[in-house]
Amino acid sequence: MYITMTDTRIFSISELRQLLKTTEGIRFEAHDPSEAYPWIEEVLRRYRYHRLSKKCRGVVRNYLAKVTGYSTSQLTRLISQWETTGKIVALAGSHPGFSPVYLPEDVLLLARVDRIHGRLSGAATRKILRREYTLFHHAEYVRLSRISVSHLYNLRNTPSYHTHFGPIHHTQGAHTTLGTRQIPQPNGIPGYLRVDTVHQGGDGNKGTGVYHLNLVDEVTQWEVTLSAASLHEKHVLPALKLALALFPFVIHEFHADNGSEFINQKVANLLNTLHATLSKSRPRRHNDNALVEGKNASIIRKNFGYHFIKKCGARLVQQWQLEWFIPYLNFHRPCGYATVTYAAQGKEIRQYRPDDYQTPYEKLKSLPDAASYLKPGWTFAKLDKIAYARSDTEHAERMIEAKVKLAEELTKLKEETILPT
Repeated sequence: MYITMTDTRIFSISELRQLLKTTEGIRFEAHDPSEAYPWIEEVLRRYRYHRLSKKCRGVVRNYLAKVTGYSTSQLTRLISQWETTGKIVALAGSHPGFSPVYLPEDVLLLARVDRIHGRLSGAATRKILRREYTLFHHAEYVRLSRISVSHLYNLRNTPSYHTHFGPIHHTQGAHTTLGTRQIPQPNGIPGYLRVDTVHQGGDGNKGTGVYHLNLVDEVTQWEVTLSAASLHEKHVLPALKLALALFPFVIHEFHADNGSEFINQKVANLLNTLHATLSKSRPRRHNDNALVEGKNASIIRKNFGYHFIKKCGARLVQQWQLEWFIPYLNFHRPCGYATVTYAAQGKEIRQYRPDDYQTPYEKLKSLPDAASYLKPGWTFAKLDKIAYARSDTEHAERMIEAKVKLAEELTKLKEETILPT
């Protein structure tokens, strides 16, 4: 709809201000420069633009922008031309014109194809356009059949495309209110766990392998790793309950990445019974769970490797872990505990000195008032019997012997599983 406006009776700057206020929600647009340019000249002369103050010039410029729809930079060029030459004329283009390769009807045709096929990837859409012309001989696709993938996306970004395609609904990630995005702040108190899972491998012929649940305390590096047949809750929850029960101290916080095996309502309910907080890693902070990820490599992969273990063997692996592996990690395997100092600029310096290496049990006992952190029914007297029943090397040797027997049982289990019935 076109509306003709007569403004010859508007004289003062205050009247222009009032007009701009009353038309705040209205948008105008000048379609013909041959009419807009003379009108801009007439307004500039009428208000003696070159004699106005800076504030009043701004009102006139806003008035011109409102009525013509021109941008600030375009109006600046036109006013500069008027001030220099006394008139505004359309300047001849200095650049050679090129005829467009893709016409408006091509954009509409692309929008139609995307709407029918559900807006596939650029490469897939390009293949469809080429097939329409070369294979099915539809002449209207002659130009689009030669389009590149990158320029296809250029056409998809044009206003004409969006007008005919309609709104684009992007895939939304799953949102959950469970867990707080924060890193644990133990302040020297045990019970702040870092948690992750490690897959033991698998392929299309053998199926999926077992998963290892790895839980590490941030202060003492007390570690519990148990195997589960899958990441389904029927396998994860029992293993998680058992793992949490194996820690001798009270659990205060449970920190995982954003995987659904831990960030779900049933795990949250389990932690609520322990009065523990569920937290998860922050976005774009790849080191938030670095402690347990380092243990995945130095503990899980070093001892289990990458060999496939069929998920029906999870129970056998877990028995070996409970009897040998978990006691070895916490009572017989020393870990490094950094000595932290700070430089003059406040930069943290972490050093691992020879005397800083202890077993997690020794580290737990060395904490001030360590007995107060233990769960009811747990005492250092009972833990000492486990810790000093064998030497470190004796326990490691017997653990390896048991691991060899475990490997034989897993091999038989695999052979029995693949034998024909």
